[in-house]
Amino acid sequence: MYPVTRTSARLALRELVVDDVDALSAVYGSAEATRYLSFEPRTREQTGLVVARSMVAAVAEPRTEYALAVRERAGDGPLVGFARLALGGQRAGQIGFALRPDRWGRGYGTELVGALLDFGFDGLGLHRIWAARAPDNAASRAVLTRSGMTEEGRIRHHVHVRGAWRDSVIHSRLAHDPPPT
Repeated sequence: MYPVTRTSARLALRELVVDDVDALSAVYGSAEATRYLSFEPRTREQTGLVVARSMVAAVAEPRTEYALAVRERAGDGPLVGFARLALGGQRAGQIGFALRPDRWGRGYGTELVGALLDFGFDGLGLHRIWAARAPDNAASRAVLTRSGMTEEGRIRHHVHVRGAWRDSVIHSRLAHDPPPT
């Protein structure tokens, strides 16, 4: 499926393009935005490589990764984040996302996760979608829970970041789970 475009009440998701590198660097290059992610802040050059790899993956057959730019819908709103849905297993996918810190606390995370879940279940026919978060990331825990995802457990020493091993807490939602209230 290419190109992908999805919208929610306040956000629009679309394929990444070369012109997104600088705006995405505001997320990937930020120590605050990457504090709980599985990588350290990236340089503009490293972010450019992420965008290039994502553009190649977007036209691969079969497509197994959807790396999308997230922008505000109002007007031609700015790019405020990045969303990813990677396919793997039996009708399963993993989601991940990052938003610019100046957009935190507005409900964008919950809206974004909802859009990714809708895309995965309704757009791609997935059965299970899961996400991993840092144990100390209370904001991500709240977003995933509000989105109807169930906390499943902990993977010990799941990622090596900032010179140390870190656990991850896994959340999931199944296609037939009731919608969040």
